[in-house]
Amino acid sequence: MADDQFEKIYEIVEVVKTSGKLRKGTNEVTKAVEKGTAKLVAYAEDVNPKEVIMHIAPLCKDKGVLCFAVPSKTELGTAAGLPVGTSAVAVTQEGDAKNLIAKLGTVKKVVPKVEPKETPKETPKETPKAAPKVEPKEAKKEEPKETPKETPKETPKVEENKDGEKA
Repeated sequence: MADDQFEKIYEIVEVVKTSGKLRKGTNEVTKAVEKGTAKLVAYAEDVNPKEVIMHIAPLCKDKGVLCFAVPSKTELGTAAGLPVGTSAVAVTQEGDAKNLIAKLGTVKKVVPKVEPKETPKETPKETPKAAPKVEPKEAKKEEPKETPKETPKETPKVEENKDGEKA
């Protein structure tokens, strides 16, 4: 995309900031697109990690929302009136930027080249060799262990005196 088109997107965001409504940040943009309130989405390509914004373009495509990638989150944040950069913005009410968005909508939609991290290639899994069948050994029947019976306690012998009295 040419620098001129980036400038048009930043201009639209600035105009909407004053006369329409913007949603700022990846979460807010995602919600606006899913609810169907987003008219245009712009997101920054320099977001790190890329996984933060990589769902936005396919989601916009599914919902039929104009989606553009811009090179700088700092410039996108500045255009949105923020003191910091922002990963994405969604226009929910165009305001005075309605004509600018219409002109931009006639330009071919730019689907960004956000590439996911490389995943390791799967190695073909070896089929395990069939293990030879092992016949189960006869289970030894365990006899219940006998608990030793309590031996009756011996009562102490009481000696009797010569008179027959117990001592």
